[in-house]
Amino acid sequence: MSDKVMPRAPLAYTPVEDIQKIHDRLLNGFKSRKSRSIEYRKQQLAQLAYMLQDNHERFEHAFKLDFRRHLIDSHLAELGSTHSAIVGCINNLDEWTQTKPIPFNINAYFMSPKVRKEPKGVVLLIAPFNYPVLLGIGPMATAIAAGNAVVLKPSELNIATDALVAELFPKYLDPDMFAIVNGSIKETQKLLELRWDHIMFTGSPKVGKIVAEAAAKHLTPTTLELGGKSPVFIDGSAKGKNLKLAARRLAWGRFMNCGQTCVAPDYILVPRDCQAEFIKEIKNALESMYPSSQGGPRQSESYGRIISIGQLDRIKRLLDGTKGKIVAGGESDREERFLAPTIVSDCDGADSLMSEEIFGPVLPIVPVDSVEEALAFVNAREHPLSVMVFSNDDNFKQYVADHTQSGSIMANECLFQAACEGLPFGGVGQSGYGNHVGKYGFETFTYSRASMDSPAWLDMKILYGSRYPPFRKEDLGTIKLIWGEGYVPYPRIGQSPSLRMRMAKVPWIKLLTIAVGAWAIKTQWWDLQPEGWVNAWLSGYWVQKLRMGWK
Repeated sequence: MSDKVMPRAPLAYTPVEDIQKIHDRLLNGFKSRKSRSIEYRKQQLAQLAYMLQDNHERFEHAFKLDFRRHLIDSHLAELGSTHSAIVGCINNLDEWTQTKPIPFNINAYFMSPKVRKEPKGVVLLIAPFNYPVLLGIGPMATAIAAGNAVVLKPSELNIATDALVAELFPKYLDPDMFAIVNGSIKETQKLLELRWDHIMFTGSPKVGKIVAEAAAKHLTPTTLELGGKSPVFIDGSAKGKNLKLAARRLAWGRFMNCGQTCVAPDYILVPRDCQAEFIKEIKNALESMYPSSQGGPRQSESYGRIISIGQLDRIKRLLDGTKGKIVAGGESDREERFLAPTIVSDCDGADSLMSEEIFGPVLPIVPVDSVEEALAFVNAREHPLSVMVFSNDDNFKQYVADHTQSGSIMANECLFQAACEGLPFGGVGQSGYGNHVGKYGFETFTYSRASMDSPAWLDMKILYGSRYPPFRKEDLGTIKLIWGEGYVPYPRIGQSPSLRMRMAKVPWIKLLTIAVGAWAIKTQWWDLQPEGWVNAWLSGYWVQKLRMGWK
């Protein structure tokens, strides 16, 4: 196969003067309340899936133009995973959108307290260049599931993919609710001037701060996924087959999509006495994936390209400044946006490759003398998006997890933590805040609306009727009783749990309490109010009385 990248036609930007009109159109669409219908949401989600399904060959070609990406990687990392995410939204939408009662609360039970999941409104999604479908259309699916109108602003670097999505959106999706805005800095600045009901941004911390500052002017909630330098811990006991498997998986995770993955291994912390063996194994892994007999990665159909010359130049500057030893790769071709898979050994914390997220096909190796040294190295830096651990020792894995902070932690694998529908995906600290993917994306793009409905009979004097002036002396006892004042379900420092605390945890004791309470009320035991035991039963008075009287 030729190592040449194919030319791309210039991308048509959305006129800046049209952006306000697009926002207004979508706002009116949301106000029409059509997206409150669950069937409407499912229909639009299905259309999104059909858009990918019907045009998968065109998307494959667009990815080839933008990244020179192999179609298997395109389906593994984008088309397949995004399709699965959309289908997951459709299948779970009925359950996600249910109005749900809160856990039993005797004080409010008869006011029917429930939580409604409401759409936020008009949402802005600013997607990155590295996975334009997975990280653009993927979050869009959860925003649609939540009932929002959505503007998608993809990266201007995805020239071929952006043009295709702009063509397909109005053919498959409701144009009154969903739109794409293509452009660069001017167009993004205009978007950020407008009032949105939620903004999700995926990209660098530098731009994330700009987005957060703009959103703060309108008190707009934001979700920021900002990446970072995700470390890999190699257990010192890893030898032989275990180290070989770790090297193979790490080579795949680092160099897939030419290293342009936010949760890719950014650097390897390896025991000093294992560094040479690890380098040997990862070089063997690269040879097996991109055989030199077939032209190596440059000629391989399976190895992609950097998205732009500007990104390539940035990565090259980092590589040129390293004090480590380049033990594999290093070759580049600016015109073809090519940089070979590169391994750099003997790096330290002051190395240029440790100054920022590399986001390219360069893998520094940092030798350490202990896990404590490795942890100190990681914890001296900003919290990463992910931490990876390669070990068969559960204690080692748990120790690393307990002594680091990151958006996710992955043992003995790479990348899959970013696309698991049942898990939240997001960062912590400098690597971002908020979550998306599946139900967590739905939660991000909705707000929880409290709902209660109070019946008239709760104004009985033994209940909430005691809130009305003029107050009586005995009303204070009623109010204290309602709120359970005087009982804390955990002992004071230095004291053991009381009998009441211990018995409250025994299931049969709880059942006995109910039985005794029912009998007590039926016989009007204790000092019940004149309204009688029926009203007291309804109010839960007996439960509170038992709660306060049980020492």
